[in-house]
Parts: sequence; C-alpha cells; structure tokens
Amino acid sequence: MADTDATLALLERALTQMAAVIAIARDDQDDLPTPCIGWSVRDLLAHVIGQDLRNFAISAHGGTADWAAPAGSLSADRLTQFRVGAEEVLTIWRAADPIRPVPVPGGGTAPLRSRLDQQIAESTVHTWDLAQATGARVVLDDALADHSLAWSRPLLRPEIRGPDQAFGAEIPVDPAAPAYDRLAGWFGRDPGWIPPPVGAWLT
Repeated sequence: MADTDATLALLERALTQMAAVIAIARDDQDDLPTPCIGWSVRDLLAHVIGQDLRNFAISAHGGTADWAAPAGSLSADRLTQFRVGAEEVLTIWRAADPIRPVPVPGGGTAPLRSRLDQQIAESTVHTWDLAQATGARVVLDDALADHSLAWSRPLLRPEIRGPDQAFGAEIPVDPAAPAYDRLAGWFGRDPGWIPPPVGAWLT
C-alpha cells in the first residue's frame, strides 16, 4: 500500500504540474503548433482536459475507456475545468483497489495500478508538450519524467511506433541528457523542438 500511496502522490504532482502550465497558457496561443504532430495548443488542451480526465476516470473505476471517442468540449475557464476533473480522478484513484486485475490491450490482464502509472506518464509528457508550445517558464519535476521513463521502457515496443500508430519512432538522446529530453525522445518527440514560424505548420 505504501508503494501505491507514493505513486498516487506522483500522480497528484503530475496533475498539479499540468495545471501550472495550463494557468500560463493564453487564449491567443490556441492556434500555435505543438510537438504532437498535427495538433494545435487547442487540440492538445482538448485532449488533456476533455479526453484524458474522462478516460482515466473510467480506467480508475476498472472500466475500458474508448480512446477513439471524441474529446469533450473546452469551457471558457479551462484551468478550473482541468482542476475539477483532476480532483475527480484523484478521488476515484484513492478509493480504488490497485491490485485488481483489469484487461490490457492485446489480451491478458494487469493490476489496475498499471493504469495509474499510465496516467502519470500521459500527463507528464503532455505537460512538456504544452510548455514547449506556449513557452511556459516552469521548472518541470524530474521525478515525474524518471518515473514515466521507467514505467514505459518495457511497453513502447517498435511495433506500436511509427505512422498511424499511437507513438512516434524513438528519437535517440544521450543517456546523460536532462530527464525531460530523454522522456521527449523516448516518446517520439524532438527534445530540441521549437515552434515553427507563425502559419508555417499549416501550409
């Protein structure tokens, strides 16, 4: 249980970190590109707020989320919308049985806590995406990046990477590089990504 409590604390930190970046993002940045190919800042926020929180609430209950379902709409106050959804998910996780077996893609089962680790990684990677896209000057939590890397290393196999897959091909990064550079590269992002000139990514 102590290990689960520590992982829950990491999820809370990951969600707090995401909220800090959302708080800085401005409405006039909605059309900016992000390191997620083809996604604008608005698209990324819709995914994080209107899809991730909904689906991980389902996952934390032990259900199977439909990740192909469209993201929910964004409210005018996105920060409050995110914080309310994040607290709802945390409440569900705190009451969950972490060793309960749940189905996993490809068949078989895994302990429910694997979905908790997945949410930490999802939030941590997308926080980096949003910070890069908006230029948010925040100090990101290295422990979250290290945890996300350790959890995802055995899972992001070559057959689920590439065009039309959930993840891009790994971009090799120096093992001594900062934690978020290694995380970005492992999840198929260019750690040195910078926004292209305004409008260039849409042409």
